[in-house]
Amino acid sequence: MVGPSAARRGRLNSTMLRGVTHGAKGTFTFLLVRSRHSNPGLDFSSVQTEAANRSFLIRSTYMTDTKSREENKKTIERFHRLSVDIKKIRRLKEWVLLQDVAYVQEIAGILQEMGADEAAVANILERCPEAVLRTPAEINSQRALWQLVCQNEKQLIKLIEQFPESFFTTESHENQKANILFFQELGLKNNIITRFLTSAPSIFYNPVEKNKDIIETLQRNYLSLGGSDANMKIWILKLLSQNPFILLNASTAIRENLEFLQKNDFTDHEVLQLLSKLKGFIFQLTASTMQESMLFSKRVFKCSDQELKELVLKCPALLYYSVPVLEERLEGLLKEGISVAQIKETPMVLELTTQIVQYRIKKLSALGYDIKSGTLESLSGTKKDFEASYGKIQSKKERPIFNPVAPIRVED
Repeated sequence: MVGPSAARRGRLNSTMLRGVTHGAKGTFTFLLVRSRHSNPGLDFSSVQTEAANRSFLIRSTYMTDTKSREENKKTIERFHRLSVDIKKIRRLKEWVLLQDVAYVQEIAGILQEMGADEAAVANILERCPEAVLRTPAEINSQRALWQLVCQNEKQLIKLIEQFPESFFTTESHENQKANILFFQELGLKNNIITRFLTSAPSIFYNPVEKNKDIIETLQRNYLSLGGSDANMKIWILKLLSQNPFILLNASTAIRENLEFLQKNDFTDHEVLQLLSKLKGFIFQLTASTMQESMLFSKRVFKCSDQELKELVLKCPALLYYSVPVLEERLEGLLKEGISVAQIKETPMVLELTTQIVQYRIKKLSALGYDIKSGTLESLSGTKKDFEASYGKIQSKKERPIFNPVAPIRVED
């Protein structure tokens, strides 16, 4: 340990604030990754802004607290011995080097006990140098916690190498443990829980009662919408594994959004259908934004309420994308010569960004496919869907007009 002192030790408590930043950052990262695969246009800029604001406040706190202080030479020396890049730490998290109390050797020792080699230890501490501000007791507690869902320490150290900030955020230890046990009782597999720990750590900071309340709210609504007891557990687990950030919502938000859909004449079965298609992201929306998006689509496609409902069921993007996003994508499609009638027939094309649309049209045009006069089915869908459609068009174009292996008839 470097510089033990009760007064100095008190300053270390300020690092507890880091968990807030990591939670927001983890939230944004996870949602952004998932949205690219499932809901490419869902706007999480507010989450990103919140993370940036909190990060700024925490950095300001450290700068104010350490403005006149010097770097801790013993901390630097011990980092050097471990081949840690000090320049990188100075550039990204200099405040760590200004702390009076650090446990460099102890934390490195714990990592080595778990199987990390010299290079892995250096990499972990470069990416998350604030780890050395945690006490060995805190890290050992976190180690025991993660071992509840890891197969062995080999898997654990691999996860720490990939997601060091998630592991070294040790706030709300009791809440984390209670939630891990709750998720296991709920039926979530350990590999799903480890994914939550690394990509969505903020859900573990909730009191377990709050997470239980959200799950119970979802269960009640599922049953009230006509879902069966037999399928309820599977539905809940699938929904949670696809979007764990449902747990960050309030019960009232879930109820209000479901009521909005019912007021717009979606049947109970259709509401369940939308919930499954949207993977729970509908709970991150508000009734007003959904209303604005639906009214925009109604004006653009000049359709009745019933036609609009059918379009939304066909393409939930019309419900969860904001009006500015829909406008931008619609404009991009029209510039490519695609008609509103074509888009109305295949609204799923609005799930694609303008850049993706342009790229796909360019590839199809190179094969002589005229997107203006044809269907948009070959243009829409996931990357895998498009590659399959493109492959079929390409093979059809390259197919010979005669069968080269067919026998040649020769007249006598």
